[in-house]
Amino acid sequence: MPEHHADRLVPLVRSALGDGNVLAVHLHGSAVLGALGPYSDLDLLAVVRRPTTVDERRALTGALMKVSGGGDRPVELVVVVQDEVRPWRYPPDCEFLYGEWLRGDYERGVVPGPGPMPDLAPLLTVALMGNTSLYGPPPAELLDPVPPADLRRAVVEGVPDLMADLGSDTRNVLLTLARVWTTLATGGIRSKDAAADWALDRLPEEHRAVLARARAVCLGQRPERWDDLRAGVRPCADFLVDAIGRARADQAP
Repeated sequence: MPEHHADRLVPLVRSALGDGNVLAVHLHGSAVLGALGPYSDLDLLAVVRRPTTVDERRALTGALMKVSGGGDRPVELVVVVQDEVRPWRYPPDCEFLYGEWLRGDYERGVVPGPGPMPDLAPLLTVALMGNTSLYGPPPAELLDPVPPADLRRAVVEGVPDLMADLGSDTRNVLLTLARVWTTLATGGIRSKDAAADWALDRLPEEHRAVLARARAVCLGQRPERWDDLRAGVRPCADFLVDAIGRARADQAP
C-alpha cells in the first residue's frame, strides 16, 4: 500500500470545488501525529471561501470514489467554509465529508451536505498541531484555535455513537475511547496507539489484553481477530466509558 498519495488529491479537490474557491488543503489525523499505520485513512482538510453547490459536492464525491481505497490508502476528506469556523463557534459546521465507511450511501446517490459536526473540534486541533499544508497557507493563517472546553465537549459527544458500533468496529471503537479518555485527562490529542499506551498503564489487569490487542492490530502487529477475547470486549469498553465520565466530571467548572 503506498504511504502517500495526498499530493495527487489536491488537484482533484481544486478541480471539483474551483481553484478560486479552495483556500488551502491541510493534512491532519495519523499522518501528522506520526502514526500512519496499515489501517489509517489519509486525512485531509480543505478550507474554502464559500459554500459549495450540490453539483460541486457530487463531482467531488464521484472523483474521490475512484481514487480512495483500492491500491491506495482510503481517503477521509473534510471541507469547511472558513467563515463557518473562523471566528470559532460551537458546534462547528462541516460543508462536506467523504469517508469510506459511507461508500454505500454514495453508491446509492447520496451527496454529502453541510451540517453541524462536533468532531471538527479535535480535527481542527490536530490540523493546527500538524501545521502541514499541501496547498495554500498554513492552518494557523486560516483557522482559529479550539478552546479547551469545546474540545472536551466535542470528544465526549460522540461516545454513545461509538458504543453502538462496538460489535462491528471493535478495534477503532476501543482505540477511540482510549483517545477520548487521554484527551480529557491530559488536554492533548495523541495518535490512537499512543493513547492506548497511556490508557494501558491505567487499566485494571483484566482489561489490558483487549486494549493491547486493539493497539497491536492498529500497528499491523496482529491480525484483526476478537473471537478469543470477545467476552472481555464489552467490559473493557464499559470501563473506558466510565473513565471518560470520571475525567469529564473532574474537568467540570
